[in-house]
Amino acid sequence: MTTYFKVRTSRILGLIALGFASLSFVSDSAYESEIKAWHKEREEALKKENGWLNLAGLFWLEEGRNSFGGDGKNKIVFPPDKSPAYLGAFIVKSGQITLEAKPEAEIYYNDQPAAAAAVTKLDIFPSDKAVILKHKSLRWFIIKRGDKFAVRLKDLESPFLKEFKGIETYPISEDWKVKAKFEPTEGRKIPIIDITGRLDQQDSPGVLVFNIKGKEYRLDALKSGEGFFILFGDNTNKNVTYGSGRFIYTQKLDAEGYTYLDFNKAINPPCAFTPYATCPLPPKQNILAVSVTAGEKKYGHH
Repeated sequence: MTTYFKVRTSRILGLIALGFASLSFVSDSAYESEIKAWHKEREEALKKENGWLNLAGLFWLEEGRNSFGGDGKNKIVFPPDKSPAYLGAFIVKSGQITLEAKPEAEIYYNDQPAAAAAVTKLDIFPSDKAVILKHKSLRWFIIKRGDKFAVRLKDLESPFLKEFKGIETYPISEDWKVKAKFEPTEGRKIPIIDITGRLDQQDSPGVLVFNIKGKEYRLDALKSGEGFFILFGDNTNKNVTYGSGRFIYTQKLDAEGYTYLDFNKAINPPCAFTPYATCPLPPKQNILAVSVTAGEKKYGHH
């Protein structure tokens, strides 16, 4: 081969390589960049004080007096290395919860000693008025599930938080951003069971109808802001994705009654990150007979 042909061949191969590089660059589209940025924000949210990675306990309250602290004799036992033997008590009476704080226990509310601030009635989270109490790295507040109340405990030094290295996902594909038609079902309620076995009849404003590879599927939707919240399962559960299913949120409907189910934004429920969450499970009609190879893969061993 002459020098001329060698040089020309080299140039052609170089152009081909540049072409493939350009294709690679194009494949990292604006959409892919959007999903990557969204997922990064999702992981950062999990690590924040109001995220799920710092949950350290869930304690169901009984009617009457519920003492709490690091001593095992209390009805509610906080981590003994983070709490003195006795911090106080929660008093449950006729659906109302009050706090009996030991004056020297160093429990704080809004950066003031809880006893001095005369904190008594504890509002239920996630109300804007919910009382969040603090002791060193611990945070706790009251939640309600059905007719039961519980103390949700957080530890800003939780090992779950320290061990978090991110969540593995499927490769991003715009094919999994699926257009869905909303069919209203006004006045309909669907039964939602959580992992504690509690059943709640929740309002379902309608069904999202969509196609995957030419086959029609349907998902019952719950309202979330201007859009919808979807609990769903599929054939990837247990093997690749979280065993009990995943969550997905949608944007509001357009003028023609359509929205998008972006399965690249399918996320693990809080129970994937902590044993102290009370996650709802997908209703049986929301278990899809298809493998949704998009979104978050399973995390941890919870």
